Amino acid sequence: QVQLVESGGGSLQAGGSLRLSCAFSGYSYSSYCMGWFRQAPGKEREGVALISPAGVSTYYFDSVKGRFTISRDNAKNTLYLQMNSLKPGDTAMYYCAAERKGPNLSVDYCRSIKYNDWGQGTQVTVSS
Repeated sequence: QVQLVESGGGSLQAGGSLRLSCAFSGYSYSSYCMGWFRQAPGKEREGVALISPAGVSTYYFDSVKGRFTISRDNAKNTLYLQMNSLKPGDTAMYYCAAERKGPNLSVDYCRSIKYNDWGQGTQVTVSS
């Protein structure tokens, strides 16, 4: 049974930075594709960033490219999202997601799968 717990959200002004964390409880974290997703009020959930099981390759959705950085520490079973130059449009509930597929996969594969394990989310609010 996988448990994901996000932390690090908060309220801040545009231009600021936050780092989100996602603590993974379970087995074989290094075999999981991991990702960050977000959902703003009245909008559909959208992808933010993905990372391969070994952390070698990453993918960013267009809205966050150049501003956000996804990383993982497989020794600590933790996923991170460094968010810089935040904009009001980044306001949303941020969720981490996991799907076990194996250790030696590229992020291109992680882009093609459905994620079935989700955290409860952490709120990020950016004011202008």
